[in-house]
Amino acid sequence: KTFRPRKKFEPGTQRFELYKKAQASLKSGLDLKAVVQLPPGESINDWIAVHVVDFFNRINLIYGTMSEYCTEKSCPIMSGGLKYEYRWQDDSKYKKPTKLSAPQYMCMLMDWIEMLINNEDIFPTRIGVPFPRQFQQVCTKILTRLFRVFVHVYIHHFDSIINMGAEAHVNTCYKHFYYFIREFSLIDHRELEPL
Repeated sequence: KTFRPRKKFEPGTQRFELYKKAQASLKSGLDLKAVVQLPPGESINDWIAVHVVDFFNRINLIYGTMSEYCTEKSCPIMSGGLKYEYRWQDDSKYKKPTKLSAPQYMCMLMDWIEMLINNEDIFPTRIGVPFPRQFQQVCTKILTRLFRVFVHVYIHHFDSIINMGAEAHVNTCYKHFYYFIREFSLIDHRELEPL
């Protein structure tokens, strides 16, 4: 339920070309701080959209890989240690911040993000269709919530990540994510305190 098929970019589109640029840069061994910078002449909203979708895919895979260790019993509250608790709120079922178990929170989160990135009014894929005015605000909310997945995984399940031999992948993904959000000031600094 928490693992979803990867969202793909249509070949031949501008976003597909941006995605290929981003992937080529990551695989070339370049400095991740440099890799996240907006390529000259590219639209910032397209660059952010490509990265939000890519981070969703990667973080969903990370959580899906270790989700058997994150259960209602082991993680009855979505948290980042003893100091941070994350409550779920959306515009439909949970109108007030609601305490959920980590698996419930993750499921709600992945469903919510998937719904947003598949919504053509928010993440348009056709050439010439503009992004909505609130696009970067929506992306900030998505990225803030995805960051909470890193917090939970690092604080509560990193031993499982190590046992699977996946720590290098998770660490690289986190560094890429961190440099990207810092480059474009997409997450409030206070949200970053747990890590």
